[in-house]
Order: sequence, then C-alpha cells, then structure tokens
Amino acid sequence: MAQRLLLIKADGSVSIHSDDRAYKPLNWMSPPCWLIEDPDIWTVQNKAGEKLIITLEEVLHDSKHELGPEPGLQKDGVEADLQKLLAEHVTTLGDGWTLVRREFPTPIGPVDLMCRDSAGGSVAVEIKRRGEIDGVEQLTRYLELLNRDPLLAPVQGVFAAQQIKPQARTLAEDRGIRCVVLDYDALRGIEPDEFRLF
Repeated sequence: MAQRLLLIKADGSVSIHSDDRAYKPLNWMSPPCWLIEDPDIWTVQNKAGEKLIITLEEVLHDSKHELGPEPGLQKDGVEADLQKLLAEHVTTLGDGWTLVRREFPTPIGPVDLMCRDSAGGSVAVEIKRRGEIDGVEQLTRYLELLNRDPLLAPVQGVFAAQQIKPQARTLAEDRGIRCVVLDYDALRGIEPDEFRLF
C-alpha cells in the first residue's frame, strides 16, 4: 500500500501515478475499458478480459472536473521557434556571425542553420529543445556530407539546445562539435525581473 494518484478520464482510461515518474503512470488501462467501483476495490477491465484491480484503504481527496472540449495545445519554445529566434540573433553564437540560410539542404535532410563565423568559415547549427545523443549523431551525419562540398568545407558544427545532456555534450566535444545552451527568454528579448534594482 502507498499513496497514489488515480486518474479516471471521460474516455474510460484509468491510470495510477506516483510522485517520482513525471507523466508516466505506474500502471494503466487504456480505453475501451470500464470501471466497477466497490467500497474498497476498483476493478478496471478491457474487452480482452484483462483486469487492473485497485485496492483502496483510504481516500485522501476525491474530486471530479469536466475539462470541456480540447481547444488544441500551442507550445511556446518549440524547435521551430528556437530556430527562427536564433536565425534572427545569430550573433548569439559569436561576434561577426552571419546567417547564410535556414533549413540548409543536405542529401539526408536540412540542417537547421548554415552560418558564417567572423572569419568567413562555414558553420552548421543543429537546434534542439533538449540536446541528446541522437541530435549529436544527426549533426555528425550532416557535417560529414557538408564537408564533401569544396565550396563549404571545412564546415564546423554547433549543437544548440535549451538543455544538453552530459552524455550528448561529451560525444559532441569528442567530435569537435561546439555545444551552446540557449536561453529562450533572452532570445525573445525578455529580461528576468528578479535581482533587478530598478
């Protein structure tokens, strides 16, 4: 027995959550399924006859809320937003930098930004919200292809993200790729109010 959060949604799904797993439930039953509520035991069953049995010892809070129709979710700070902002403020990556093109084509897909550094060198920039190993591998493949073009080579790489996992940073630096952590609010021109005297 332990304290748990039980979510029963209008679509019939039931999920059991603890404090340590973010959005991932400990257990769940996806719709179509139905819930049979007895005083101390809830039984959730699906069409295949599978059962999720929940034993209740104490109810700390019980509430019901109608969520209404789904208007659609708009995320602020998705990769496309970061790409647009960084393209507009490419000098964030270095003084004297200029943008060549967004979505610069390669045979395996476009690299987010192609830039020139202050010395005129080519720099391919891959942008992620969360920088993980997959993103470093993706940029590595782009760099390999871009460096085959004598008009661009040598092409350096920059891996830019709001967060970069330590393993991704280690792999990037091992491959000569520079890592840059992006501050989305600073790129938008929003300065934090905290620690300000005036």
